[in-house]
Amino acid sequence: MKILNPENVVKPASSYAQGVVHAAGAERMVISGQLGLRPDGVLEVGLEAQMERAWSNLFAVMAAGGFERKHLLRATIYVTLSGQVAVYRKVRDRMLEGHLCANTYLEISALAAPEFLVEIEAEAVKE
Repeated sequence: MKILNPENVVKPASSYAQGVVHAAGAERMVISGQLGLRPDGVLEVGLEAQMERAWSNLFAVMAAGGFERKHLLRATIYVTLSGQVAVYRKVRDRMLEGHLCANTYLEISALAAPEFLVEIEAEAVKE
């Protein structure tokens, strides 16, 4: 994969790529939205804990398909609490361990249940 942050486009406000290029013949995984639920179905308490668990769940799905963190191409994050981008960036940067991918953060009114505070969907590519 090739990370793109061109000089003639505003520099990303945090650790993400403006674009990511991958070979068309690569193996691709599309990951459904992951929530802050533990494997036993118990919901983590609080936004940061739900974010961490959602990332962990996403990485577990990737690993099940033979993908690693470095294969993450893009992530879309939905958060139901406003003004939480700084919390998200802190958790994302810790969970991605320096890996850059295309990233979209959205603050929305609700998810599938009112207790769900975050959902993360993603795409990974293995060349």
